[in-house]
Amino acid sequence: MLGVFVGSAALIIILSAFNGLETLVISLSNTLNPDLRIEPRKGKTFDPNNTVLLDFKKNKQVEIYTEVLQEKALLRYDNQQFIGEIKGVSDDFLKNKELDRTLVQGEFILQENENSYAVIGSIVQYTLGINVNDQIRFLEIYSPNKSTSVGFSPTEEFITKYIHPVGVFETNQSSDNQVIIPLSTARELLGEAKNVSAVEVILKQPEKANAVKSQLQKKLGDGFVVKDRIQQNALLYKILNSEKWAVYLILTFVLLIATFNIVGSLTMLVIDKQKDIAVLNSLGADKSIIRQIFLLEGLMISFIGCVLGLGLGVLFCLLQIEFGFITFGQESGTNISYPMELKLIDFALVFLTVFVISFIASYISSRMSVKQFEQLKQAL
Repeated sequence: MLGVFVGSAALIIILSAFNGLETLVISLSNTLNPDLRIEPRKGKTFDPNNTVLLDFKKNKQVEIYTEVLQEKALLRYDNQQFIGEIKGVSDDFLKNKELDRTLVQGEFILQENENSYAVIGSIVQYTLGINVNDQIRFLEIYSPNKSTSVGFSPTEEFITKYIHPVGVFETNQSSDNQVIIPLSTARELLGEAKNVSAVEVILKQPEKANAVKSQLQKKLGDGFVVKDRIQQNALLYKILNSEKWAVYLILTFVLLIATFNIVGSLTMLVIDKQKDIAVLNSLGADKSIIRQIFLLEGLMISFIGCVLGLGLGVLFCLLQIEFGFITFGQESGTNISYPMELKLIDFALVFLTVFVISFIASYISSRMSVKQFEQLKQAL
């Protein structure tokens, strides 16, 4: 019972810890990611002025509707250069209240007094050594000139923009190599008069994203792909889930070893109760009844241990959520409590795991209880 107790408590605590860590990582990485992102199935750009998108823009469920034009570009600052990604966004992008959470330096301003500014990712700043407080030096952005096939000089083959970086944001590795600029500036750089790369949508009720996504996908047809947050961060979700299931399998193996102690315990009990088994049989108990006695005893041991273990796990998780006595990052002077999140499906998973393993262990023991049934009767 103690083995099942410890194993069940460990399982629910570890699964809850991974749930909390997953929520924390995704919340940090999804700050700049919309609830829905509409992209063309083929090609890089599309015309956003189609009937379905224009109607969807007026939908009451839409809070922020942003047109995005992005492409790889050469970034240069002083003598340093870097291949990054420019992301031109329409004015509604700045309505996102979560943007300030991503800032590590400066301000999130893209246009002011007819002047265009850039907000750069932390990777861009680190690689190029950009100082956002320097008002003299500018970030140089080079993009291939699509209207010129052969230029008389290298400068004619590129469209160049000089823009002042005013802020630095940090979210995840895929976004931190971006330079966010106004959509109008991106159009000049990429030579796109009306097309966009994507449309990003933030909903008033994010929990309804799947329903809205399905409806929008049907209306747009096969020419477009509507991605939710999971599809936008498919690799991140796969990594987090694979780590969680790997730990679950390891702990299940430990629980399996602990639970099979029941086999030993019940086997010793069978040896000790041989005469009692023979007496029960003489009173009318057949083999199936005797098997059931030992099977139910094994299940009771596992059930009690599992319930107590789950109770301890819940108590530990609630205390951690409330008081945060376990922290990480103490070496850097921070005091961030380790996140925990309880999910009902984890309790069902742990209980089912314990039940299956304990049933197998108890069944093996119960079969042994009647192996030498006839010899026991004659001995008695």
